[in-house]
Amino acid sequence: MDINEIARLAGVSRATVSRYLNNGYVSQEKRKLISRVIQETGYVPSQSAQQLRTGKTNLVGIIIPKMNSQSVSRMVSGMTEGFVGTDYHTLLSNTNNDPDEEVRCLRVLADRPRVDGVILLASVITDEHIAALRALKFPVVILGQHVDGFSCVYHDDYRATFDVAKVALRHAKHPAFIGVRDDDVSAGAMRHRGFLDACHAAGIEVADQVQMQGEFTIESGYLCCEQIMDIAPETDAVICATDNIAYGAITCLREYGHRVPDDVQVTGIGDSELSRVIVPSVTSAHLFFKTSGLEASKMLIAAMDNGDEIPRQLKMGYEIYGRNSTR
Repeated sequence: MDINEIARLAGVSRATVSRYLNNGYVSQEKRKLISRVIQETGYVPSQSAQQLRTGKTNLVGIIIPKMNSQSVSRMVSGMTEGFVGTDYHTLLSNTNNDPDEEVRCLRVLADRPRVDGVILLASVITDEHIAALRALKFPVVILGQHVDGFSCVYHDDYRATFDVAKVALRHAKHPAFIGVRDDDVSAGAMRHRGFLDACHAAGIEVADQVQMQGEFTIESGYLCCEQIMDIAPETDAVICATDNIAYGAITCLREYGHRVPDDVQVTGIGDSELSRVIVPSVTSAHLFFKTSGLEASKMLIAAMDNGDEIPRQLKMGYEIYGRNSTR
């Protein structure tokens, strides 16, 4: 079954069927005839033939750093929702938090274009990332990092951390911080700076030894908190760069006999579902992860459909939810 057979069965020209398949103008009467024949025969247009004719694959690449992250899953949910009802389908690549693998994925796509566009949810942005991004011949949107010269959707990590830290600092004199690698500019450097500036605004100096750099895991939060309390037992607030880190810190504090929040307050970032139900519930900054994914897909679709090469940048808002882990 091919386009010529569809045209014969519908009693129309091959050109009319071609216009129908490519969303061109076809009269309502002929559109009904072609639609009926396609439904009856189960005809599916050749993807490769369409690609040769239009130069489009109708495929979108989504590169993510990991699967087992609630924030990433929320962003992916928003992205995929944005493509529902369009002609685009998504291909997902998981890089397991390996920046080199992110770059490799971008280079593979650049060498043999298989997609019409890419959304990159990068763990970090290196010089190699920038070079690979510039080599792409199709639109790209970076999600979660602010990168000059490229379209991106990112979070206000600095201000969110500043404001959530302020909640704990109302009743704290000896705060500590558990963050992640600073080369992750958004979750690492920006959140760390937000904490330090909130302390400075409160007139508090923080020793370097109670500013820990860990991983995005509950275990890392536990181990870093354990070190902090050994070094500085007077610590009365632990500001965490993620909710997972906060869960680990709370578990550590409780196991060592510290009451949360009476003895030590704890805050997180992300406002995951677990933050609302664990005991005590966690004071956290809500970042609009799903909405950011949706906005990234809309930004990419506009670029792919309109050929717009002007970089667009969107900084998302946030909300602070005070709960039982702070006073």
